[in-house]
Amino acid sequence: MSCPSPALSSPLRLGIPKGSLEAATIDLFAQAGWRIRPHSRHYYPDIDDPDLRCALVRAQEMARYVAHGTLDLGLTGLDWILETETEAAVEQIATLTYSKASDQPSRWVLVVPQGSPVQRVEDLVGCKIATELVGFTRRYLAARGIEASVEFSWGATEAKCVEGLVDAVVEITETGSTIRAHGLRIVADLLVTETRLIANPAAMQDPARRAKIEQIALMLQAALAARHKVALKCNVPAERLEAVVSLLPSLHAPTVSHLTDRRWLAVETIVDRAAVRDLIPRLRAAGAEGILEFALSKMA
Repeated sequence: MSCPSPALSSPLRLGIPKGSLEAATIDLFAQAGWRIRPHSRHYYPDIDDPDLRCALVRAQEMARYVAHGTLDLGLTGLDWILETETEAAVEQIATLTYSKASDQPSRWVLVVPQGSPVQRVEDLVGCKIATELVGFTRRYLAARGIEASVEFSWGATEAKCVEGLVDAVVEITETGSTIRAHGLRIVADLLVTETRLIANPAAMQDPARRAKIEQIALMLQAALAARHKVALKCNVPAERLEAVVSLLPSLHAPTVSHLTDRRWLAVETIVDRAAVRDLIPRLRAAGAEGILEFALSKMA
Protein backbone atom coordinates (compact mmCIF):
# COMPACT_ATOMS: atom_id res chain seq x y z
CA MET A 1 0.00 0.00 0.00
CA SER A 2 1.40 3.41 -0.97
CA CYS A 3 1.70 6.15 1.63
CA PRO A 4 -0.62 9.15 1.24
CA SER A 5 0.98 12.41 0.17
CA PRO A 6 1.68 14.77 3.09
CA ALA A 7 -0.91 17.52 3.53
CA LEU A 8 -0.09 21.07 2.48
CA SER A 9 -0.18 23.72 5.21
CA SER A 10 -1.37 26.25 2.61
CA PRO A 11 -2.04 26.13 -1.14
CA LEU A 12 0.87 26.29 -3.55
CA ARG A 13 1.08 29.60 -5.41
CA LEU A 14 1.39 28.83 -9.12
CA GLY A 15 2.40 31.42 -11.72
CA ILE A 16 0.84 31.09 -15.18
CA PRO A 17 2.64 33.12 -17.88
CA LYS A 18 0.44 35.95 -19.12
CA GLY A 19 0.67 36.79 -22.82
CA SER A 20 1.56 34.61 -25.78
CA LEU A 21 2.02 31.45 -23.69
CA GLU A 22 -1.11 31.89 -21.57
CA ALA A 23 -3.59 29.95 -23.69
CA ALA A 24 -1.07 27.19 -24.51
CA THR A 25 -0.22 26.81 -20.82
CA ILE A 26 -3.87 26.58 -19.79
CA ASP A 27 -4.44 23.98 -22.53
CA LEU A 28 -1.43 21.97 -21.31
CA PHE A 29 -2.70 21.99 -17.72
CA ALA A 30 -6.13 20.89 -18.95
CA GLN A 31 -4.56 17.93 -20.74
CA ALA A 32 -2.55 17.14 -17.60
CA GLY A 33 -5.73 17.12 -15.48
CA TRP A 34 -6.17 20.65 -14.09
CA ARG A 35 -8.87 23.02 -15.28
CA ILE A 36 -7.79 26.66 -15.09
CA ARG A 37 -10.46 29.29 -15.71
CA PRO A 38 -9.21 32.88 -16.19
CA HIS A 39 -11.25 35.94 -15.32
CA SER A 40 -11.47 39.01 -17.52
CA ARG A 41 -11.33 41.46 -14.62
CA HIS A 42 -8.45 40.19 -12.49
CA TYR A 43 -5.23 38.22 -12.66
CA TYR A 44 -6.14 35.28 -10.40
CA PRO A 45 -7.68 32.41 -12.40
CA ASP A 46 -9.71 29.68 -10.73
CA ILE A 47 -8.25 26.17 -10.69
CA ASP A 48 -10.04 22.95 -9.73
CA ASP A 49 -7.48 21.90 -7.12
CA PRO A 50 -7.74 23.16 -3.53
CA ASP A 51 -3.98 22.75 -3.13
CA LEU A 52 -3.24 25.36 -5.82
CA ARG A 53 -3.76 29.08 -6.24
CA CYS A 54 -3.03 30.68 -9.62
CA ALA A 55 -1.75 34.09 -10.64
CA LEU A 56 -1.18 35.45 -14.13
CA VAL A 57 2.33 36.91 -14.29
CA ARG A 58 4.38 38.15 -17.22
CA ALA A 59 6.99 35.56 -18.20
CA GLN A 60 9.63 38.31 -18.00
CA GLU A 61 8.96 38.70 -14.25
CA MET A 62 8.14 35.13 -13.27
CA ALA A 63 11.61 34.04 -12.18
CA ARG A 64 11.99 37.02 -9.82
CA TYR A 65 8.68 36.27 -8.09
CA VAL A 66 9.59 32.59 -7.71
CA ALA A 67 13.09 33.45 -6.47
CA HIS A 68 11.68 35.85 -3.85
CA GLY A 69 9.06 33.34 -2.69
CA THR A 70 6.04 35.38 -3.78
CA LEU A 71 5.25 32.33 -5.95
CA ASP A 72 6.12 28.74 -5.10
CA LEU A 73 6.42 27.71 -8.75
CA GLY A 74 5.77 29.04 -12.22
CA LEU A 75 6.44 28.60 -15.91
CA THR A 76 8.77 30.88 -17.80
CA GLY A 77 11.43 30.73 -20.47
CA LEU A 78 15.09 29.99 -19.88
CA ASP A 79 15.71 33.35 -21.56
CA TRP A 80 13.95 35.27 -18.77
CA ILE A 81 15.70 33.25 -16.09
CA LEU A 82 19.02 34.27 -17.63
CA GLU A 83 17.88 37.85 -18.24
CA THR A 84 16.95 38.36 -14.59
CA GLU A 85 20.05 36.42 -13.44
CA THR A 86 17.94 34.21 -11.18
CA GLU A 87 19.25 30.83 -12.36
CA ALA A 88 20.99 30.29 -9.01
CA ALA A 89 17.96 31.45 -7.00
CA VAL A 90 15.34 29.07 -8.46
CA GLU A 91 15.18 25.33 -9.01
CA GLN A 92 14.53 24.32 -12.61
CA ILE A 93 12.25 21.32 -12.25
CA ALA A 94 11.36 20.43 -15.84
CA THR A 95 11.83 21.54 -19.43
CA LEU A 96 8.52 21.79 -21.29
CA THR A 97 8.71 22.26 -25.04
CA TYR A 98 5.47 23.88 -26.10
CA SER A 99 4.40 27.24 -27.44
CA LYS A 100 1.56 29.10 -29.05
CA ALA A 101 2.71 28.37 -32.59
CA SER A 102 4.56 25.06 -32.54
CA ASP A 103 6.54 22.58 -30.48
CA GLN A 104 9.85 23.98 -31.70
CA PRO A 105 12.10 25.70 -29.16
CA SER A 106 12.46 29.43 -29.67
CA ARG A 107 15.75 31.12 -30.52
CA TRP A 108 17.06 34.59 -29.76
CA VAL A 109 18.89 35.62 -32.91
CA LEU A 110 21.03 38.51 -34.06
CA VAL A 111 19.28 40.18 -37.01
CA VAL A 112 20.49 42.83 -39.47
CA PRO A 113 19.23 44.31 -42.76
CA GLN A 114 20.09 42.30 -45.85
CA GLY A 115 22.63 44.90 -46.98
CA SER A 116 24.37 45.24 -43.61
CA PRO A 117 28.15 44.73 -43.49
CA VAL A 118 27.68 42.70 -40.28
CA GLN A 119 28.45 39.08 -41.11
CA ARG A 120 29.27 37.77 -37.64
CA VAL A 121 28.82 38.78 -34.02
CA GLU A 122 32.33 40.26 -33.86
CA ASP A 123 31.34 42.82 -36.50
CA LEU A 124 29.00 44.53 -34.02
CA VAL A 125 31.75 46.70 -32.51
CA GLY A 126 30.42 50.28 -32.30
CA CYS A 127 26.92 49.28 -33.43
CA LYS A 128 23.57 50.16 -31.86
CA ILE A 129 21.42 47.13 -31.00
CA ALA A 130 17.78 47.02 -29.88
CA THR A 131 16.29 44.13 -27.92
CA GLU A 132 13.96 43.20 -25.10
CA LEU A 133 16.68 40.89 -23.77
CA VAL A 134 19.03 43.69 -22.77
CA GLY A 135 20.88 42.17 -19.81
CA PHE A 136 21.63 38.88 -21.52
CA THR A 137 22.73 40.60 -24.75
CA ARG A 138 25.08 42.96 -22.92
CA ARG A 139 26.66 40.07 -21.02
CA TYR A 140 26.90 37.98 -24.20
CA LEU A 141 28.80 40.74 -26.01
CA ALA A 142 30.96 41.63 -23.00
CA ALA A 143 32.06 38.01 -22.63
CA ARG A 144 33.39 38.22 -26.20
CA GLY A 145 35.05 41.61 -25.76
CA ILE A 146 32.60 43.35 -28.12
CA GLU A 147 31.79 46.98 -27.31
CA ALA A 148 28.38 47.97 -28.64
CA SER A 149 25.39 49.98 -27.47
CA VAL A 150 22.44 47.81 -26.40
CA GLU A 151 19.12 49.58 -25.80
CA PHE A 152 15.78 48.28 -24.58
CA SER A 153 13.00 47.84 -27.14
CA TRP A 154 9.39 48.14 -26.04
CA GLY A 155 8.17 46.25 -29.07
CA ALA A 156 8.17 46.30 -32.87
CA THR A 157 11.86 45.47 -32.56
CA GLU A 158 12.29 44.21 -36.11
CA ALA A 159 10.81 47.45 -37.47
CA LYS A 160 13.59 49.45 -35.82
CA CYS A 161 16.07 47.53 -37.93
CA VAL A 162 14.00 47.90 -41.10
CA GLU A 163 13.69 51.66 -40.58
CA GLY A 164 17.38 52.13 -39.84
CA LEU A 165 16.87 53.29 -36.25
CA VAL A 166 19.43 50.71 -35.09
CA ASP A 167 22.16 48.67 -36.75
CA ALA A 168 20.90 45.33 -35.47
CA VAL A 169 18.31 43.72 -33.23
CA VAL A 170 18.28 40.64 -31.04
CA GLU A 171 14.85 39.09 -31.47
CA ILE A 172 13.07 35.84 -30.64
CA THR A 173 11.89 33.51 -33.40
CA GLU A 174 10.90 29.91 -34.02
CA THR A 175 11.16 29.49 -37.78
CA GLY A 176 12.66 32.82 -38.85
CA SER A 177 9.92 33.31 -41.47
CA THR A 178 8.74 36.67 -40.10
CA ILE A 179 12.30 37.97 -40.01
CA ARG A 180 12.86 36.99 -43.63
CA ALA A 181 9.50 38.48 -44.63
CA HIS A 182 10.72 41.86 -43.36
CA GLY A 183 13.78 41.66 -45.60
CA LEU A 184 16.13 40.98 -42.68
CA ARG A 185 18.92 38.48 -42.23
CA ILE A 186 19.83 36.26 -39.28
CA VAL A 187 23.53 36.51 -38.48
CA ALA A 188 23.76 34.13 -35.52
CA ASP A 189 21.80 32.30 -32.85
CA LEU A 190 22.59 33.71 -29.41
CA LEU A 191 20.34 31.56 -27.23
CA VAL A 192 17.98 28.60 -27.61
CA THR A 193 15.23 28.85 -25.01
CA GLU A 194 12.45 26.58 -23.85
CA THR A 195 9.80 26.87 -21.17
CA ARG A 196 10.94 25.77 -17.72
CA LEU A 197 8.88 24.81 -14.71
CA ILE A 198 10.72 26.53 -11.87
CA ALA A 199 10.25 26.38 -8.10
CA ASN A 200 11.30 28.34 -5.07
CA PRO A 201 14.08 26.44 -3.22
CA ALA A 202 12.33 26.88 0.14
CA ALA A 203 9.17 25.28 -1.27
CA MET A 204 11.23 22.33 -2.47
CA GLN A 205 12.56 21.84 1.07
CA ASP A 206 9.03 21.26 2.37
CA PRO A 207 8.08 17.58 1.77
CA ALA A 208 4.41 18.28 1.05
CA ARG A 209 5.11 21.16 -1.31
CA ARG A 210 7.87 19.23 -3.04
CA ALA A 211 5.54 16.24 -3.60
CA LYS A 212 2.88 18.50 -5.15
CA ILE A 213 5.43 20.24 -7.39
CA GLU A 214 6.80 16.87 -8.56
CA GLN A 215 3.25 15.69 -9.27
CA ILE A 216 2.64 18.75 -11.45
CA ALA A 217 5.94 18.28 -13.28
CA LEU A 218 5.21 14.59 -13.94
CA MET A 219 1.72 15.23 -15.30
CA LEU A 220 2.78 18.14 -17.52
CA GLN A 221 5.61 16.06 -18.99
CA ALA A 222 3.24 13.12 -19.47
CA ALA A 223 0.79 15.35 -21.33
CA LEU A 224 3.52 16.66 -23.63
CA ALA A 225 4.90 13.19 -24.31
CA ALA A 226 1.44 12.01 -25.34
CA ARG A 227 1.10 14.74 -27.96
CA HIS A 228 3.63 12.99 -30.16
CA LYS A 229 2.30 9.44 -29.76
CA VAL A 230 -0.85 7.46 -30.60
CA ALA A 231 -2.08 3.99 -29.72
CA LEU A 232 -2.71 1.53 -32.54
CA LYS A 233 -4.83 -1.60 -32.22
CA CYS A 234 -5.51 -4.19 -34.88
CA ASN A 235 -6.60 -7.80 -35.41
CA VAL A 236 -4.14 -10.17 -37.03
CA PRO A 237 -4.45 -13.75 -38.31
CA ALA A 238 -2.17 -15.99 -36.26
CA GLU A 239 -0.13 -16.96 -39.31
CA ARG A 240 0.55 -13.26 -40.11
CA LEU A 241 1.55 -12.21 -36.57
CA GLU A 242 5.30 -12.22 -37.12
CA ALA A 243 5.02 -10.14 -40.30
CA VAL A 244 2.80 -7.55 -38.57
CA VAL A 245 4.80 -7.33 -35.34
CA SER A 246 8.02 -6.81 -37.29
CA LEU A 247 6.57 -3.52 -38.58
CA LEU A 248 5.61 -2.17 -35.16
CA PRO A 249 7.86 0.02 -33.06
CA SER A 250 6.90 0.20 -29.38
CA LEU A 251 8.20 1.26 -25.99
CA HIS A 252 9.05 -2.35 -25.11
CA ALA A 253 7.09 -4.88 -27.18
CA PRO A 254 3.58 -4.88 -28.63
CA THR A 255 0.78 -6.33 -26.50
CA VAL A 256 -0.58 -9.48 -28.14
CA SER A 257 -3.68 -11.33 -26.94
CA HIS A 258 -5.95 -14.03 -28.38
CA LEU A 259 -9.48 -13.31 -29.53
CA THR A 260 -12.32 -15.77 -28.83
CA ASP A 261 -11.56 -17.09 -32.29
CA ARG A 262 -8.13 -18.58 -31.58
CA ARG A 263 -7.10 -18.13 -35.21
CA TRP A 264 -6.94 -14.38 -34.59
CA LEU A 265 -4.97 -12.15 -32.25
CA ALA A 266 -5.33 -8.56 -31.07
CA VAL A 267 -2.17 -6.45 -31.27
CA GLU A 268 -1.74 -3.11 -29.46
CA THR A 269 1.20 -0.73 -29.41
CA ILE A 270 2.26 2.93 -29.08
CA VAL A 271 3.83 4.65 -32.08
CA ASP A 272 4.94 8.11 -33.17
CA ARG A 273 1.99 10.12 -34.44
CA ALA A 274 3.96 11.17 -37.53
CA ALA A 275 4.56 7.53 -38.52
CA VAL A 276 0.91 6.48 -38.69
CA ARG A 277 0.16 7.61 -42.25
CA ASP A 278 2.88 5.30 -43.60
CA LEU A 279 2.45 2.52 -41.04
CA ILE A 280 -1.27 1.75 -41.47
CA PRO A 281 -1.00 0.86 -45.21
CA ARG A 282 1.97 -1.40 -44.45
CA LEU A 283 0.04 -3.13 -41.66
CA ARG A 284 -2.90 -3.73 -43.99
CA ALA A 285 -0.59 -5.17 -46.61
CA ALA A 286 0.94 -7.48 -43.98
CA GLY A 287 -2.49 -8.88 -43.08
CA ALA A 288 -3.77 -6.69 -40.22
CA GLU A 289 -7.47 -5.83 -40.14
CA GLY A 290 -9.71 -3.55 -38.09
CA ILE A 291 -6.87 -1.10 -37.48
CA LEU A 292 -7.81 1.56 -34.94
CA GLU A 293 -5.93 4.69 -33.90
CA PHE A 294 -6.46 6.20 -30.43
CA ALA A 295 -5.35 9.62 -29.24
CA LEU A 296 -3.44 9.69 -25.95
CA SER A 297 -3.83 12.35 -23.27
CA LYS A 298 -0.88 11.34 -21.08
CA MET A 299 2.12 9.05 -21.31
CA ALA A 300 4.32 8.73 -18.21
